[in-house]
Amino acid sequence: MKLREWMLALASVGAVSAVAAAQDLKSPSADQYVPRLGDAMSAAQTRHQKLWLAGKAQNWELAAYELSQLKASLVEAAVLYAGIPASNVMTLEPSLQSMTDAINAKDGRKFTKALGELTEGCNACHRSMGRSFVVMKVPTDQQPFANQQFAPAGKP
Repeated sequence: MKLREWMLALASVGAVSAVAAAQDLKSPSADQYVPRLGDAMSAAQTRHQKLWLAGKAQNWELAAYELSQLKASLVEAAVLYAGIPASNVMTLEPSLQSMTDAINAKDGRKFTKALGELTEGCNACHRSMGRSFVVMKVPTDQQPFANQQFAPAGKP
């Protein structure tokens, strides 16, 4: 997919400003830091957990902020790493919109459902990229990394 198509696709996710910021990183100068993909995904993982914590606390303003930061992390990764297909990002659009709708409605039940869908979308992307060993989950507590499964598949 051409860069212009990427930008249009990502804009539909509601991350136009993040695309502009990430585009500046696409052709980094010698002195510009470009995060490794794992670092960008770690940032997304942190935002995922903070989004859950904010929603559980019904701090809808913070949840909206964390969702925007999560979108920006995903856009940055997609723009910086051409190996991530646009279709992977686009498959997250419905769950990101559901999350936005739940936050705007201040609806905890819809929020929980949308976070589950978003989490599955992350896992679907990991599987499609040959990284099925990276399994996200809906957090169960406030412990760091409570939103990732570390046991191999099939083991508790």
